[in-house]
Amino acid sequence: MKVVALHNLKGGVGKTSAAVNLAREANRDRVPVLLWDLDAQGASTWVLGGESGLSKKVSKLLAGKSPLGEQVQHTPWERFDLLPADIRLRELDRLLDASADGDKHLKRLIEPFGEEYGLMILDCPPGLSTLAEQLIRAADRILVPTIPSPLSVQAFSRMLDHLDLKKRQRERLSPFFNLVDRRRTLHRDWIDSPPAALGRPMRSWIPYASDVERMSLECRPLADLAPRSRATLAYRQLWRELKADLDA
Repeated sequence: MKVVALHNLKGGVGKTSAAVNLAREANRDRVPVLLWDLDAQGASTWVLGGESGLSKKVSKLLAGKSPLGEQVQHTPWERFDLLPADIRLRELDRLLDASADGDKHLKRLIEPFGEEYGLMILDCPPGLSTLAEQLIRAADRILVPTIPSPLSVQAFSRMLDHLDLKKRQRERLSPFFNLVDRRRTLHRDWIDSPPAALGRPMRSWIPYASDVERMSLECRPLADLAPRSRATLAYRQLWRELKADLDA
């Protein structure tokens, strides 16, 4: 099973839309997918029509004292399941800090799902956190949605500084441009020539589109909501690029 995390220091950069749409594109590609909504706000859970809240105490689930797999919910799409958000996940960092497994704890929580799924996608809350540090060991790829702006580059650089990554770990971080408006000169310029501080971002980028905003209203991924929209096709291309990287 491959594990892909959507993470950024900043909020409002399109992590949830990327998590949901990449998961759906993988699902359309016949990959059994589990999306784990780790953000207490529960946006991915909402879009996928899931029920927020876990039936057991989050502390027991994350400590491995209760089976995490029992909390999985089915979505309307076959072979596409959801591990829903819970408001108590706001204490996630404290619970991870308290684990006896150290920085490998998240990875050990994820491993049992490999028996049933080909891909797990993690929709992560923003911030510099213990979760971010554990993603380095748990995820095969950390996608960083990045709006083309100097502040976004600064946030990415701060994220790298905080994580203090080794070279091979650094290669797991893959920024990609999101909410791109080609009417803006800076956006066009950075798509053609990304800032050096971003390293090697994904070639695929996602345009700003009103269809993305409609996802939370109609609770459907773009592939079902607007199958021919530019944003849908862009996420499809991003998935293909990601899949090729994961399979390499």
